[in-house]
Amino acid sequence: MSLTPHLVIFTRLPRLGTGKRRLAADIGPVMALTFQRATLALTIKRLGRDPRWRTWLAVTPRGGGPWPADLPRIIQPAGDLGRRMAHIAKALPPGPVLIVGSDVPDIRPFHIADAFRALGDRDAVLGPAEDGGYWLVGLKRRPRFVDPFDGVRWSTPDALADTLANLARHRTATVDTLADIDDGASLMRHRQRTRSR
Repeated sequence: MSLTPHLVIFTRLPRLGTGKRRLAADIGPVMALTFQRATLALTIKRLGRDPRWRTWLAVTPRGGGPWPADLPRIIQPAGDLGRRMAHIAKALPPGPVLIVGSDVPDIRPFHIADAFRALGDRDAVLGPAEDGGYWLVGLKRRPRFVDPFDGVRWSTPDALADTLANLARHRTATVDTLADIDDGASLMRHRQRTRSR
């Protein structure tokens, strides 16, 4: 029997003032909310119904939102990003799990397929982000759950290095580097790349 691969899209409720705070500080809360809603909708459209994996939405805070009725939702617990991701990864049914953010406009299904393939003979996979963090983390979860998030300095250029250090005794892989949009500068770089394509 083969185990179901699980893709988890981590997101905040797209409501004014609840998410993308660094981006909102640079471009204003209304434009940040517009970006958040558009990118979340695009991510769900591209990845949410692919038959190669089961997609989940991990949302915070609890409450209604523009969630598709056919995608199961999990409420993120309290705590820092690492605690929330570890909790969700442990709670899912058996099978490899990938967690991605909802602020990665260049994400495509082939990125997810590549990451699941990389987990075939590895314990963990990471998708580096341009800012030193990562846009994807994947865990095989067999024969046991490995928590790579302890002591990670979130929202810093050290997040990827800290996570890889936690995984030093495990087999890891990386996939393509993509941009996650956290602030005005990363949004500007993304728009410049999009215009030059």
